Amino acid sequence: MSDHSSAIKKTHAPLSPSRPGLAWGLLGVAAFSFTVPLTRVAVEGMSPLFIGSGRAVIAAVLAATALAITRQHLPRGIQWSRLVVVAGGVVVGFPLLTSFALTTASASHGAVVIALLPAATAVMAVIRGKERPPLPFWIMAAIGALVAVAFASVQGGGIVRLRWSDLLLFGAVAAAAIGYAEGGLLAREIGSWQTVSWALILASPLMITLTTIAILDQPPTGTPTQWAAFAYLGVVSMFLGFFAWYRGLAIGPMTQVSQVQLTQPVLSILWAAVILREQLTWQTIIGGIAVILCAGIAVRIRLNRTPPPCSIQHPTNEPAWVEVPPSTARP
Repeated sequence: MSDHSSAIKKTHAPLSPSRPGLAWGLLGVAAFSFTVPLTRVAVEGMSPLFIGSGRAVIAAVLAATALAITRQHLPRGIQWSRLVVVAGGVVVGFPLLTSFALTTASASHGAVVIALLPAATAVMAVIRGKERPPLPFWIMAAIGALVAVAFASVQGGGIVRLRWSDLLLFGAVAAAAIGYAEGGLLAREIGSWQTVSWALILASPLMITLTTIAILDQPPTGTPTQWAAFAYLGVVSMFLGFFAWYRGLAIGPMTQVSQVQLTQPVLSILWAAVILREQLTWQTIIGGIAVILCAGIAVRIRLNRTPPPCSIQHPTNEPAWVEVPPSTARP
């Protein structure tokens, strides 16, 4: 069958050269960098259950509208079970766990654990996507994670003994890493915004139920600022940000694109200083530069070692293709 047929699509190779993937990834990280400080703003006036579930309901309404207007075809077969994994990680797990954690943890402290997300995503990309980055990449990724954690810890007042909020944040990191890796792969088949949209639709019955319970238990009475923060979490953090992030992961390689997220704790702490008036010192500037340098070196190592997207071939020297139903061939 011709490679121009709508029934043929590459599914497990990066979609195009990795530099565009980095640009899309950075755009997604910029959107996500407001999530922690704005969640901290919102939980001052609303219950964490309402914030974690309600933001997903808002995003699900937007997703349903976008899917209906563009007349997207339904996912097929195993894609539904993979969407369940994505929904469990980034629609249910990460928002709920971070919302409950940030009722007691500061935005800066939340960045301590979330700084581990790039390394966790790289590990999941290796396990799920069978990517094989070189050893120097892993060394720089590990150094970057340690620097990010040390930087955020100093900014947050130092590492203390493990608390319940820390366990919730660790769970959020694990959930997000799994959802990112699976979503990045699935985005190569059904599209980036389609992936997050279908995941939101799948999770909507549960999230609507939880939102209803939260409203009945504790009616939200936030200030205009807190409602604005909640709106951002629903529209951008839960929906629009994933357009860029999953596009970047789909272009890949995911192990490389995931490292740009090392800059997220730096940005989050900067926004926390501006929005929440948390202290910003010269250590932030030095630590931020160090984190960004580590991310840049890791990306550069992976970029120089990345093979062309179509270099994986069958013994016949034909590019490796995977047949998928015509309905999944939309961009």
